Amino acid sequence: MRAIRHILRLHASGASDRSIGRSVGAARSTVQDTLKRAKAAGLTWPLPADLTDTLLEERLFARSGVKTGLRRRPEPDWAALAREMKRPGVTMTILHEEYRAACPEGYGYLRIPGMVIGGSTRS
Repeated sequence: MRAIRHILRLHASGASDRSIGRSVGAARSTVQDTLKRAKAAGLTWPLPADLTDTLLEERLFARSGVKTGLRRRPEPDWAALAREMKRPGVTMTILHEEYRAACPEGYGYLRIPGMVIGGSTRS
């Protein structure tokens, strides 16, 4: 949080994003992201005296990423997949096709260590 406060202070003094990045040891894109988050949170320098590091972090990162426990796409039933794979003649490709038929907005391919199903095998 000290670096974020430093970024906001330097930005308010008119320093460029690149020079701020050099000063705090961060990439220019990180500085720009921090400033974008601060603007979205309505934060300007000087910060309010009662704004603790915890509150600052909550205001800057409140809406970032996917909430814990939520997925962007419906997950396959992994236990059912494991049971089905034990049956003769069942392949991950068949199971993936069934999953995509049931959930068209689902994952386009499944990654299993050492194998990619339903997508390109290129990295």
